[in-house]
Order: sequence, then C-alpha cells, then structure tokens
Amino acid sequence: MVLPGLPPRGTPGVAPGSDPSQDNGLIGHLLAPNEHLIGADPAPLLTALNALRTTNDLADRHPDHTFLPLPQALSQWQKAGVDISPFRDGHAMTCHRYAALGLRQLLPLERVMVAVSSRRHGAFGGFHHPDQGYRHLQMRAVVTMYGRMSEGIPQVPALAVLDLLRAYAHDCLHYGSYRSYLLHEEKVVRSQYGLNFRRRDGRSYSVPDRVLSPTTRNLGVVMEGACDREARSITRRTAAEHGIVVADGTDGFAFRDVTGQLAPADTATLAGHCAGRTSEPAAYLARMGTYETNVNDRYAGFLAEIGQTEAEDLHTVVLSTVISGNMSTLCTWLDRRYGPGAFAALFMSPGYLSLGDPPDRTGLTLAG
Repeated sequence: MVLPGLPPRGTPGVAPGSDPSQDNGLIGHLLAPNEHLIGADPAPLLTALNALRTTNDLADRHPDHTFLPLPQALSQWQKAGVDISPFRDGHAMTCHRYAALGLRQLLPLERVMVAVSSRRHGAFGGFHHPDQGYRHLQMRAVVTMYGRMSEGIPQVPALAVLDLLRAYAHDCLHYGSYRSYLLHEEKVVRSQYGLNFRRRDGRSYSVPDRVLSPTTRNLGVVMEGACDREARSITRRTAAEHGIVVADGTDGFAFRDVTGQLAPADTATLAGHCAGRTSEPAAYLARMGTYETNVNDRYAGFLAEIGQTEAEDLHTVVLSTVISGNMSTLCTWLDRRYGPGAFAALFMSPGYLSLGDPPDRTGLTLAG
C-alpha cells in the first residue's frame, strides 16, 4: 500500500535522488540515526538544525529546578549511596531489545538533562511532570527526578532509578524514530514522523479519539502507546530482576505505573481521589491517570482489537515501522488480515483527501 503523496519506495518522505549521507560527516553528527533531510541542498537545513541542537536552553523552561546531565545525576546519586545498577542493567536490556527492532544507537546519555532538585516549595518530579520529555528539534530530553525535589537525592531511591529508566527507554524510541526534515518558510518541519503524517496545509492523516473511546484510531496515540509499552516492559523486567517492589500510597501507584501494572481500579482511584486537590503529588497522580486512560489503555485496546491473538506481533511491527519509516511492513501485516487498504481504512481522516484543492506535490508534513 502506498500512502497518498509518498513515493512507493519503502522510505517515505525522502526526496528521490537526494543523498543526505554525502556530507563529510556533518549530517551524521547533527542527526539522530533515523533522521533524513529533504532537498537538493541540505546546507540551510543543517545550519538551522545546528543552531537548535548546539544550544542547550530547554532547562530555562523550569527556572526553579537544578539540572544535571544524566551521567552526572547518576554519579551524584551513587556517591550518596543510591544503587544505580538497575539503570545500568536496564540500559543494557534496552540496547539488546531495541537493536532487535532495528535501532542500534540509543539516545546519548549526556543529551538527557535530569532535574535533581528544586527551590520551588512542594516540587514533585517524575515521568508525569509537566513540560518534559524528548524534544526532537533540540535532539535532547528533559526529565525530572521522581518524588519530592527539595533535596538532590531521591527520597525513594529504587523507584527514582526505575522512573528514570522508564523515561530514558521511552525517549530512546522517540530519538530513534524515523523523521524526515525540510525547510518551510525558513522553519524546520517534519515531513514524516514514524508512521504519522500531516499534509502541509494542516490536514492530519488521523483524527483525535473520542473522549470515552476504549481504543484508538489516532496515529500519535499508537506511537506514544507503543513507545511507553516497550519502555515499561523493560522497566518491569528490571524491577523483577532486582527484586524491587513498592506497594503503598503515591509511591505504590508510581511503581505500578513505571512497570506497566496499573489496574483499572487504580485508574479509577486516581481520577476520583485526586479531583480538586492542588498539591503537586496529587496533580502528578491525576496526570498519571489521564495518561494511562488516554494513551496506554487505548493502545492496549487497539492491540487487542486489531491484533487479537497476534497482539504482541502487531506491537513489534508497529515499533519496527516507527523506527524504520518503511510503511510497507505494517501495511502488509494489516492487509493480510483485513484486506487491501486496511491502514487507510483504520486511520485516514475523511477530510484528509478532499476534492478541489490544488495538488500537494510535496508529500506530507507533520506538525508537533
């Protein structure tokens, strides 16, 4: 199956005839492993990316927090007596698993900034802290230490290490996802991101899910859910190998969250217990519940609905496609089970291909 506006080459979005590898090493230095450039002359695009990726100002969005590169954060914790071996073992597990999926280069540890303390009263960090995660334009990740951030050392060390592993494994998949970039009105934009597309005029290939939907037809949710399912699987295995269990209170919810073991009763409790509460831990739990409902639960519903007894196989195919950008693998998988054109039937918005518009010969452009 060929998506509208894409060349039938298995490398969607890459301009025919362009060879971004011929760059004397500059492109390889600036780009993540599965990023590509569109255009006969990559120099202006490289200049724009260089400006974004050599300036580290993402921490400015959190002026109350103190950030360290991830290796320094781990070193600081280790000197204070924290056992960081679960992160190291989980990192090795991540290398092995992602290589099998086609990703052989992980997000460099020094490009992950960890907020290890905060002067803001009551600050509470972790995976669900606002305004953090992987930033593709800067090719950096910004994360926060799990728990109260009044000190530079986590109050629940084992859980903080697992939370950091989950965030890192998750962001590695965003880092390693297929992207093609072009310059549009002097701005860097993505023409493809994994298996997700948007036309240059703003029309999205898929539409947002209904509020109470138990499954998803949104490609952004599919990709986010796939990344987090894989990251939490690695974290769960790491926790089991190290005998880490946290059962009670906020930390208990957080442990079940990072290991992918939140039950429906947990999600309901998070929604009800945290309603109207203003403390940062309560707000953190509320965001946890929302993310579980809108991303992880819907992705699990999608796998069960479409993958059925082959749900794990479908998950692997989705992740491999996100990494490679080769839509033929996923489209073939779906076509064999649901007939020709299954991908479009599942995901394409009714308004995506409307009549009367001038031809869009530039393919697809992603926003966000």
